[in-house]
Amino acid sequence: MSAGTQHEPGRKGEDRINLPGSKSVARTEGEARNLGGPEHSRRTNCESQAGKATQRQEERPEGEPEVRSAHSKDTSGASQRENEGADTYTQPAKETSSVGKARKSWLTSLWAIADKAVREPHHRFGDLYRLLNQETLKQCFFQLRKDAASGVDGVTFKEYQENLEANLENLVERLKRQSYRARLVRRKHIPKGNGKTRPLGIPVLEDKLVQVAAAQILIAIYEADFYPCSYGYRPGRGPQDAIRDLTEELRWQKHNFVVEADIKGFFDNIQHEALLKMLEKRVHDGALIRLIRKWLRAGILEEDGKVIHPELGTPQGGVISPVLANVYLHYVLDEWFEQQVRKGNRGRSRLFRFADDFVACFEYRHEAAAFEKALKTRLAQYGLEVAPEKTKTIRFGQNGGGYNQRFDFLGLEFRWEADRKGIATVKRRTSRKKLRGAVQRFSDWIKINRSVKLRELFKTLRAKYRGYWNYYGVIGNYPSLRDYYDQTVRLLYKWLNRRSQKRSLTWRGIYAALDRFQVSRPRITEERRETQLNCQLAWTFGQTTAINLYGKFYQRARG
Repeated sequence: MSAGTQHEPGRKGEDRINLPGSKSVARTEGEARNLGGPEHSRRTNCESQAGKATQRQEERPEGEPEVRSAHSKDTSGASQRENEGADTYTQPAKETSSVGKARKSWLTSLWAIADKAVREPHHRFGDLYRLLNQETLKQCFFQLRKDAASGVDGVTFKEYQENLEANLENLVERLKRQSYRARLVRRKHIPKGNGKTRPLGIPVLEDKLVQVAAAQILIAIYEADFYPCSYGYRPGRGPQDAIRDLTEELRWQKHNFVVEADIKGFFDNIQHEALLKMLEKRVHDGALIRLIRKWLRAGILEEDGKVIHPELGTPQGGVISPVLANVYLHYVLDEWFEQQVRKGNRGRSRLFRFADDFVACFEYRHEAAAFEKALKTRLAQYGLEVAPEKTKTIRFGQNGGGYNQRFDFLGLEFRWEADRKGIATVKRRTSRKKLRGAVQRFSDWIKINRSVKLRELFKTLRAKYRGYWNYYGVIGNYPSLRDYYDQTVRLLYKWLNRRSQKRSLTWRGIYAALDRFQVSRPRITEERRETQLNCQLAWTFGQTTAINLYGKFYQRARG
């Protein structure tokens, strides 16, 4: 990545931070930069529809960095997309201890990359491969999960740490010589609850380590390009944000039809060459592209010992896979919808996507039908297809009455229903399929672990309930939470009384034990929005190293 050209002060589009290696960077080494300060006013996500006053960003401590969305208002002259509801921002996320350590070495390079990506949306970044140095990899190593499953070589976090400096030195030397080779990815099939399985890839520890560093580089570049309609695999965003924003959009805006869709076998059908060409639009570094190509073509070791060399797809579960998948769908779906579909529609339309699950809201039926038809053609151009059983257009509007239907998105069922005052509103509850699956997984878990010491058993139980309430505890969903709680407590009573031949616990004893071990009861965790909140991304490097499909709350809820 070459040094940026300096401009005269006060000129439009002036580079506030030059690229690494320039004199300005050397002078400001170690300083915390303010990438988009509070002096710039930005509109809220729904200001234009709600007619509410613009919210200003609160003053942040001096030196606290922030990454601004490319869709936000930029007084420096950076180009912005004319996308209704896209000019947004939020306060920076809280920093973890691992983030504080990582930022010391990543501050100059990645924050400079992120800032330039915002200001120059067509710039191609070079000289990125050199960022994969020993100091960087060491910082990334301590952000890996210590209890993560090992790859095909069987090397664990603890074993690699015993001789960390020598291992990293050897790894960096191989990266410099470009003799680094991606190892086989161990595949494990996880039950999905509907008789099918989800294939997960488990790379070796060294591959995970390098992928973490590469993922941070890509995120620093592409966060400036991603649209607000994308919620999955992005730091500072999660499924709860998508659910809340979708609910407010359906409740307050003029939408009458919803197209719910799912891409069939998305992670197994990503075209490698198409993905690499997409990356080359922003990455002008042959060494980094070749490194990503190695990971894409890495062999997969199946559970039966068979080795597969894939020509399509990325191993779902790999550290780099979520970032690559998001880049792929950004160009295939998000950009197409925002730049062509929305601009060609007469009525209001909006897309909400999390991973390969997405719904699109439309004001008119013919525009919803046209999108569903064009979607199949668009995905086919990139080797993808929609799942027919999960893709349909339904009536869903405030004035739909009895013609309104229901749809599922991210584990919740959305429906129009009258509230206590008789006013039609959008209500949500746990999807019936997800509820049955969660109860079944709880039954399997308690059956196997009923002989564990009560203190350890209830500690795990407390975490399971807490994760479930945090994910599904949306406003109006208390009956479903209570249903899950009652069914699982009955299972707890059944299997704990089978620890011996005699019944050892009564119902009073079960509830006393739940209180003693401080197991939380069903509760709503979603907070009401009294004002229009802003939603521009504010992210930290620690968040980029722990990307997973649904976040910690969903994983705990699944058990």
